[in-house]
Amino acid sequence: MKVNIHEAKTQFSRLIERVAEGERIIIAKAGKPVARLVPIKPRSMGPVFGQDRGKLTVPEDFNAPLPRSVLRTFEG
Repeated sequence: MKVNIHEAKTQFSRLIERVAEGERIIIAKAGKPVARLVPIKPRSMGPVFGQDRGKLTVPEDFNAPLPRSVLRTFEG
């Protein structure tokens, strides 16, 4: 949507509501775009510790030494 500066000033609250719903609005001066109103992406809350609890299992031999044949591929 494109609006002129006067309309943006008089309809600002309504334009903000539309932007909050995801619309992008261009503000123009003398028909030329000069600004853009866009929604702000919500910040990620970061990792939620424990969210994968019960989804993964660690095998009993997790810490066991690697077979010699596998070690050779790392050691050269």
